[in-house]
Amino acid sequence: MKGKIALEEHFAIEDTLMDSAGFVPEKDWPELKSRLLDIQDRRLRLMDEHGIELMILSLNAPAVQAIADHRKAHAIAQRANDFLAEQVAKRPDRFRGFAALAMQEPELAAAELERCVTDLGFVGALVNGFSQDERHGKPLYYDMPQYWPFWETVEKLDVPFYLHPRNPLPADSGIYDGHGWLMGPTWAFGQETAVHALRLMGSGLFDAYPALRIILGHLGEGLPYSMWRIDHRNAWVETTPKYAAKKQIAAYFNENFYLTTSGNFRTQTLIDAMLEIGADRILFSTDWPFENIDHAADWFDAASISEADRLKIGSLNAARLFKLG
Repeated sequence: MKGKIALEEHFAIEDTLMDSAGFVPEKDWPELKSRLLDIQDRRLRLMDEHGIELMILSLNAPAVQAIADHRKAHAIAQRANDFLAEQVAKRPDRFRGFAALAMQEPELAAAELERCVTDLGFVGALVNGFSQDERHGKPLYYDMPQYWPFWETVEKLDVPFYLHPRNPLPADSGIYDGHGWLMGPTWAFGQETAVHALRLMGSGLFDAYPALRIILGHLGEGLPYSMWRIDHRNAWVETTPKYAAKKQIAAYFNENFYLTTSGNFRTQTLIDAMLEIGADRILFSTDWPFENIDHAADWFDAASISEADRLKIGSLNAARLFKLG
Protein backbone atom coordinates (compact mmCIF):
# COMPACT_ATOMS: atom_id res chain seq x y z
CA MET A 1 0.00 0.00 0.00
CA LYS A 2 1.30 3.43 -0.94
CA GLY A 3 0.60 6.59 1.02
CA LYS A 4 0.97 5.10 4.50
CA ILE A 5 1.31 7.41 7.50
CA ALA A 6 3.53 6.24 10.39
CA LEU A 7 3.57 7.86 13.83
CA GLU A 8 5.80 6.01 16.27
CA GLU A 9 9.03 6.89 14.54
CA HIS A 10 11.94 8.07 16.65
CA PHE A 11 15.06 10.20 16.40
CA ALA A 12 17.67 11.33 18.92
CA ILE A 13 19.72 14.41 19.63
CA GLU A 14 23.18 14.18 21.14
CA ASP A 15 21.78 14.91 24.62
CA THR A 16 19.50 11.85 24.52
CA LEU A 17 21.32 9.48 22.19
CA MET A 18 22.87 7.24 24.85
CA ASP A 19 19.46 6.57 26.40
CA SER A 20 18.97 4.08 23.57
CA ALA A 21 22.34 2.34 23.85
CA GLY A 22 21.15 -0.41 26.18
CA PHE A 23 18.32 -1.61 23.96
CA VAL A 24 20.58 -3.55 21.57
CA PRO A 25 23.77 -5.61 21.99
CA GLU A 26 26.97 -3.58 21.89
CA LYS A 27 27.83 -4.90 18.44
CA ASP A 28 24.60 -3.43 17.04
CA TRP A 29 24.91 -0.02 18.68
CA PRO A 30 26.71 1.65 15.73
CA GLU A 31 23.82 0.68 13.48
CA LEU A 32 21.13 1.89 15.89
CA LYS A 33 23.06 5.11 16.55
CA SER A 34 23.22 5.79 12.82
CA ARG A 35 19.50 5.17 12.45
CA LEU A 36 18.61 7.45 15.36
CA LEU A 37 20.68 10.39 14.14
CA ASP A 38 19.49 10.19 10.54
CA ILE A 39 16.32 11.93 9.40
CA GLN A 40 16.78 13.26 5.88
CA ASP A 41 18.77 10.49 4.21
CA ARG A 42 18.31 6.76 4.82
CA ARG A 43 14.96 7.26 6.55
CA LEU A 44 13.49 8.98 3.50
CA ARG A 45 14.85 6.32 1.15
CA LEU A 46 13.23 3.58 3.22
CA MET A 47 9.96 5.50 3.33
CA ASP A 48 9.99 5.75 -0.46
CA GLU A 49 10.82 2.07 -0.88
CA HIS A 50 8.00 0.91 1.40
CA GLY A 51 5.13 3.23 0.58
CA ILE A 52 5.29 5.56 3.60
CA GLU A 53 4.25 9.04 2.58
CA LEU A 54 4.53 10.72 5.98
CA MET A 55 6.23 10.11 9.33
CA ILE A 56 5.37 11.88 12.58
CA LEU A 57 8.69 12.03 14.43
CA SER A 58 9.33 11.85 18.18
CA LEU A 59 12.27 11.87 20.57
CA ASN A 60 13.74 8.57 21.74
CA ALA A 61 13.09 7.14 25.22
CA PRO A 62 13.20 7.67 28.12
CA ALA A 63 15.08 10.91 27.44
CA VAL A 64 13.31 13.88 29.05
CA GLN A 65 11.22 11.70 31.38
CA ALA A 66 14.35 10.30 33.04
CA ILE A 67 16.02 13.64 33.79
CA ALA A 68 15.42 14.26 37.48
CA ASP A 69 16.37 17.95 37.32
CA HIS A 70 13.16 19.53 36.04
CA ARG A 71 14.95 22.61 34.73
CA LYS A 72 17.39 20.53 32.69
CA ALA A 73 14.56 18.29 31.48
CA HIS A 74 12.63 21.30 30.20
CA ALA A 75 15.70 22.77 28.49
CA ILE A 76 16.43 19.51 26.66
CA ALA A 77 12.77 19.13 25.65
CA GLN A 78 12.88 22.61 24.11
CA ARG A 79 16.19 21.84 22.40
CA ALA A 80 14.79 18.64 20.92
CA ASN A 81 11.61 20.36 19.79
CA ASP A 82 13.48 23.20 18.11
CA PHE A 83 15.74 20.70 16.34
CA LEU A 84 12.75 18.68 15.20
CA ALA A 85 10.99 21.79 13.89
CA GLU A 86 14.07 22.56 11.77
CA GLN A 87 14.07 19.03 10.36
CA VAL A 88 10.35 19.07 9.57
CA ALA A 89 10.73 22.43 7.84
CA LYS A 90 13.18 20.86 5.40
CA ARG A 91 10.56 18.33 4.22
CA PRO A 92 7.11 19.35 5.45
CA ASP A 93 5.62 17.09 2.78
CA ARG A 94 7.18 14.04 4.46
CA PHE A 95 7.48 14.81 8.18
CA ARG A 96 5.46 16.16 11.10
CA GLY A 97 6.46 16.45 14.76
CA PHE A 98 5.39 15.29 18.20
CA ALA A 99 6.45 17.52 21.09
CA ALA A 100 8.77 16.23 23.80
CA LEU A 101 7.54 17.47 27.18
CA ALA A 102 9.16 17.73 30.60
CA MET A 103 6.20 16.45 32.58
CA GLN A 104 8.13 16.96 35.83
CA GLU A 105 6.65 20.47 35.79
CA PRO A 106 3.07 20.33 34.45
CA GLU A 107 2.74 24.08 33.87
CA LEU A 108 5.94 24.20 31.81
CA ALA A 109 4.84 21.10 29.91
CA ALA A 110 1.52 22.72 29.03
CA ALA A 111 3.26 25.91 27.90
CA GLU A 112 5.74 23.96 25.80
CA LEU A 113 2.99 21.92 24.16
CA GLU A 114 1.15 25.13 23.30
CA ARG A 115 4.34 26.59 21.81
CA CYS A 116 4.98 23.46 19.78
CA VAL A 117 1.44 23.30 18.42
CA THR A 118 0.78 26.99 17.77
CA ASP A 119 4.28 28.20 16.83
CA LEU A 120 6.07 25.11 15.49
CA GLY A 121 3.11 23.38 13.86
CA PHE A 122 3.44 20.08 15.75
CA VAL A 123 0.48 17.71 15.70
CA GLY A 124 0.56 16.48 19.32
CA ALA A 125 2.91 15.16 21.97
CA LEU A 126 4.70 11.90 22.66
CA VAL A 127 5.75 11.33 26.27
CA ASN A 128 7.86 8.38 27.40
CA GLY A 129 5.84 7.11 30.33
CA PHE A 130 6.14 8.32 33.92
CA SER A 131 8.59 11.09 34.84
CA GLN A 132 11.32 11.22 37.45
CA ASP A 133 11.82 14.34 39.56
CA GLU A 134 14.38 14.77 42.32
CA ARG A 135 11.78 16.75 44.27
CA HIS A 136 9.52 13.66 44.50
CA GLY A 137 10.34 10.28 45.95
CA LYS A 138 8.19 8.27 43.55
CA PRO A 139 7.55 8.19 39.80
CA LEU A 140 5.07 10.76 38.52
CA TYR A 141 2.07 9.30 36.72
CA TYR A 142 -0.25 11.57 34.81
CA ASP A 143 -3.51 10.70 36.54
CA MET A 144 -2.20 12.60 39.58
CA PRO A 145 -4.16 15.77 40.48
CA GLN A 146 -1.34 18.16 39.57
CA TYR A 147 -1.62 17.06 35.93
CA TRP A 148 -5.28 17.84 35.37
CA PRO A 149 -4.64 21.47 34.30
CA PHE A 150 -2.14 20.07 31.79
CA TRP A 151 -4.83 17.77 30.38
CA GLU A 152 -7.15 20.74 30.12
CA THR A 153 -4.57 22.37 27.85
CA VAL A 154 -4.27 19.22 25.74
CA GLU A 155 -8.03 19.14 25.27
CA LYS A 156 -8.13 22.85 24.44
CA LEU A 157 -5.39 22.47 21.82
CA ASP A 158 -7.30 19.50 20.36
CA VAL A 159 -4.22 17.34 19.73
CA PRO A 160 -3.51 13.68 20.59
CA PHE A 161 -1.15 12.55 23.32
CA TYR A 162 0.97 9.45 22.63
CA LEU A 163 1.83 7.51 25.81
CA HIS A 164 5.05 5.71 24.91
CA PRO A 165 6.69 3.00 27.07
CA ARG A 166 9.66 3.03 29.37
CA ASN A 167 11.00 0.47 31.83
CA PRO A 168 9.96 0.61 35.50
CA LEU A 169 12.54 2.00 37.89
CA PRO A 170 14.88 -0.51 39.60
CA ALA A 171 13.01 -0.07 42.89
CA ASP A 172 9.80 -1.20 41.18
CA SER A 173 11.32 -4.07 39.17
CA GLY A 174 11.60 -6.81 41.77
CA ILE A 175 9.46 -9.19 39.77
CA TYR A 176 12.12 -9.12 37.03
CA ASP A 177 15.06 -9.99 39.30
CA GLY A 178 17.12 -12.67 37.60
CA HIS A 179 15.00 -12.36 34.46
CA GLY A 180 16.35 -9.27 32.77
CA TRP A 181 15.30 -10.62 29.39
CA LEU A 182 11.74 -9.59 30.29
CA MET A 183 12.65 -5.91 30.47
CA GLY A 184 12.08 -3.52 27.58
CA PRO A 185 9.86 -4.37 24.62
CA THR A 186 9.72 -8.08 25.48
CA TRP A 187 7.33 -7.49 28.38
CA ALA A 188 8.07 -4.69 30.87
CA PHE A 189 7.38 -1.88 28.41
CA GLY A 190 3.88 -3.13 27.74
CA GLN A 191 3.02 -3.91 31.37
CA GLU A 192 4.24 -0.52 32.61
CA THR A 193 2.35 1.40 29.92
CA ALA A 194 -0.84 -0.63 30.25
CA VAL A 195 -1.04 0.09 33.98
CA HIS A 196 -0.39 3.78 33.35
CA ALA A 197 -3.19 3.85 30.76
CA LEU A 198 -5.56 2.07 33.15
CA ARG A 199 -4.75 4.62 35.85
CA LEU A 200 -5.80 7.38 33.44
CA MET A 201 -9.04 5.56 32.63
CA GLY A 202 -9.95 4.87 36.24
CA SER A 203 -9.10 8.32 37.56
CA GLY A 204 -12.11 10.11 36.09
CA LEU A 205 -9.86 12.10 33.76
CA PHE A 206 -11.99 11.38 30.72
CA ASP A 207 -15.17 12.35 32.54
CA ALA A 208 -13.62 15.77 33.14
CA TYR A 209 -12.03 16.04 29.69
CA PRO A 210 -14.03 13.78 27.37
CA ALA A 211 -12.41 15.04 24.17
CA LEU A 212 -8.93 13.79 25.14
CA ARG A 213 -7.36 11.33 22.72
CA ILE A 214 -4.58 9.04 23.94
CA ILE A 215 -2.50 6.87 21.62
CA LEU A 216 -0.89 3.59 22.67
CA GLY A 217 1.63 1.71 20.58
CA HIS A 218 2.29 -1.97 19.97
CA LEU A 219 -1.41 -2.70 19.31
CA GLY A 220 -2.46 -1.54 22.75
CA GLU A 221 0.21 -2.92 25.11
CA GLY A 222 -1.90 -6.06 25.69
CA LEU A 223 -5.03 -4.17 26.77
CA PRO A 224 -7.45 -5.24 24.00
CA TYR A 225 -7.02 -8.87 24.98
CA SER A 226 -7.77 -8.09 28.65
CA MET A 227 -10.46 -5.43 28.41
CA TRP A 228 -13.49 -7.68 29.01
CA ARG A 229 -11.93 -9.27 32.08
CA ILE A 230 -11.02 -5.89 33.58
CA ASP A 231 -14.69 -4.94 33.67
CA HIS A 232 -16.36 -8.32 34.24
CA ARG A 233 -14.24 -10.42 36.62
CA ASN A 234 -16.34 -12.06 39.35
CA ALA A 235 -19.47 -10.70 37.69
CA TRP A 236 -21.75 -12.61 40.09
CA VAL A 237 -20.54 -10.42 42.99
CA GLU A 238 -22.44 -7.15 43.34
CA THR A 239 -19.82 -4.49 44.04
CA THR A 240 -19.25 -0.82 43.32
CA PRO A 241 -16.11 -0.11 41.28
CA LYS A 242 -13.23 1.12 43.44
CA TYR A 243 -12.21 3.84 41.04
CA ALA A 244 -13.38 7.41 40.48
CA ALA A 245 -14.44 7.07 36.84
CA LYS A 246 -18.17 7.05 36.11
CA LYS A 247 -18.19 4.40 33.36
CA GLN A 248 -16.75 0.96 32.81
CA ILE A 249 -13.10 0.98 31.80
CA ALA A 250 -13.84 -0.39 28.32
CA ALA A 251 -15.99 2.66 27.58
CA TYR A 252 -12.99 4.97 27.93
CA PHE A 253 -10.76 2.57 25.99
CA ASN A 254 -13.19 2.66 23.09
CA GLU A 255 -13.97 6.39 23.25
CA ASN A 256 -10.64 8.02 24.13
CA PHE A 257 -7.89 5.71 22.88
CA TYR A 258 -6.20 4.92 19.58
CA LEU A 259 -3.71 2.12 18.95
CA THR A 260 -0.81 1.78 16.54
CA THR A 261 0.82 -1.26 14.95
CA SER A 262 4.30 -0.14 16.05
CA GLY A 263 6.61 -3.05 16.76
CA ASN A 264 3.79 -5.65 16.81
CA PHE A 265 3.51 -7.06 13.32
CA ARG A 266 1.11 -9.98 13.81
CA THR A 267 -2.19 -10.27 12.01
CA GLN A 268 -3.96 -12.24 14.75
CA THR A 269 -3.14 -9.48 17.26
CA LEU A 270 -4.26 -6.80 14.82
CA ILE A 271 -7.59 -8.54 14.29
CA ASP A 272 -8.11 -8.87 18.06
CA ALA A 273 -7.51 -5.12 18.41
CA MET A 274 -9.89 -4.41 15.52
CA LEU A 275 -12.61 -6.51 17.15
CA GLU A 276 -12.17 -4.73 20.49
CA ILE A 277 -11.68 -1.09 19.52
CA GLY A 278 -12.65 -0.95 15.83
CA ALA A 279 -10.66 -0.40 12.64
CA ASP A 280 -11.32 3.35 12.84
CA ARG A 281 -9.07 3.65 15.91
CA ILE A 282 -5.99 1.76 14.71
CA LEU A 283 -3.06 3.46 13.00
CA PHE A 284 -0.10 2.08 11.06
CA SER A 285 3.36 2.61 12.58
CA THR A 286 6.75 0.90 12.39
CA ASP A 287 8.76 1.86 15.53
CA TRP A 288 11.80 2.81 13.44
CA PRO A 289 14.68 2.73 14.18
CA PHE A 290 14.18 0.03 16.81
CA GLU A 291 12.22 -2.12 14.37
CA ASN A 292 12.69 -2.38 10.62
CA ILE A 293 10.51 -0.38 8.26
CA ASP A 294 10.42 -3.27 5.77
CA HIS A 295 9.25 -5.72 8.46
CA ALA A 296 6.37 -3.39 9.34
CA ALA A 297 5.38 -2.40 5.82
CA ASP A 298 5.71 -5.84 4.19
CA TRP A 299 3.59 -7.40 6.93
CA PHE A 300 0.92 -4.71 6.87
CA ASP A 301 0.63 -4.62 3.09
CA ALA A 302 -0.05 -8.38 3.03
CA ALA A 303 -2.09 -8.72 6.25
CA SER A 304 -5.35 -10.64 5.89
CA ILE A 305 -7.71 -7.70 6.38
CA SER A 306 -10.08 -5.98 3.97
CA GLU A 307 -8.70 -3.35 1.63
CA ALA A 308 -11.09 -0.81 3.16
CA ASP A 309 -9.63 -1.48 6.62
CA ARG A 310 -6.09 -1.44 5.22
CA LEU A 311 -6.71 2.03 3.81
CA LYS A 312 -8.19 3.25 7.09
CA ILE A 313 -5.39 1.89 9.24
CA GLY A 314 -2.68 2.74 6.75
CA SER A 315 -3.53 6.40 6.27
CA LEU A 316 -7.12 7.64 6.55
CA ASN A 317 -7.44 7.34 10.34
CA ALA A 318 -4.19 9.25 10.92
CA ALA A 319 -5.10 11.92 8.38
CA ARG A 320 -8.39 12.49 10.22
CA LEU A 321 -6.93 12.33 13.75
CA PHE A 322 -4.10 14.76 12.99
CA LYS A 323 -6.08 16.95 10.56
CA LEU A 324 -3.55 16.35 7.81
CA GLY A 325 -5.89 17.22 4.96
